[in-house]
Amino acid sequence: MLASDAILEFFFISQICIGLMGNSVLFKLKMCTFITRSHLKKPIDVIFIHLTLVNVLTIMFKLIPDVMSSFGVRHFLDDVGCKATLFTHRVTRGLSICTTALLSAYQAITISPVHSKWAWLKLKLSTCIYPSFLFFWVINMLIYIHIIKTVVANLNFTIVGSGYSTLYCQTNQLEHHYYSMAFLSVILIRDLLFVSLMAWSSLYMVTLLYKHRRRALHIHSPTLSPRPSPEIQATHIILLLVSCFVLFYFSDNFITLYLFYRHEKNWRLKRMNGIISSCYPVICPFVLMKNNKIVSKCISSISKMRMTFSRRTVKR
Repeated sequence: MLASDAILEFFFISQICIGLMGNSVLFKLKMCTFITRSHLKKPIDVIFIHLTLVNVLTIMFKLIPDVMSSFGVRHFLDDVGCKATLFTHRVTRGLSICTTALLSAYQAITISPVHSKWAWLKLKLSTCIYPSFLFFWVINMLIYIHIIKTVVANLNFTIVGSGYSTLYCQTNQLEHHYYSMAFLSVILIRDLLFVSLMAWSSLYMVTLLYKHRRRALHIHSPTLSPRPSPEIQATHIILLLVSCFVLFYFSDNFITLYLFYRHEKNWRLKRMNGIISSCYPVICPFVLMKNNKIVSKCISSISKMRMTFSRRTVKR
């Protein structure tokens, strides 16, 4: 085994362990809030829970088959398994962009001033969340039905020719070029709509934060640094989350399009693309837990224990 292949396998396994652990912790924290501390629950927590579930499915249906292929397990998926695995991964990836856009727009409307033209949406936000989820699931499943019709198991690792392929699936070579372009066009339109929604809401939040900061500097002394409100902290986190999504999203799409039109497939680049495409669902829960009080207390407790242990070791 080459050293580069071993490094890629290490990244695959690390992403699975870290991603599943992070999303599980965030899911448990939000569910505990719903069950034991219902007075603290917020409608945005439902979006967090949905995002964690989508992240877990994305990690499982993307990374586990890649790990199996990297360890030399060939042809472990037949046509049915290939279609089901790739369909689920692409649907959850689509749900990821939709849910992140919804999260960004929700926060932008939440922090909007009372006199803004978006203020009337605040009262309707909580009633729009579940219908939005249903719409996201239906539209993404309809879009990726095309995969069930055109993708087959990859039985030949020396594929030549343009077309979509993974370590375990490939586009049927008999697929008509017209349907392929129509499929890509639909995905492009969906992505442009939701990325535009993210961009609008992010710019809107940045503008509001800038205005808030200017007002705060006028009210408070420059030497004092007033603690930002929970809404401002949440806005910072969501802006960071959107930035991470956009970075990994465009990197993934660039490599995917390059491989799609490349005549000779590069399997090592495909494995690297799998790592890049899984970075967002792995990092996402840790970004969202950045200012969580329970997590902060756990981290501080661990830090104190480490310091105490270090001091005892030094004394000995």
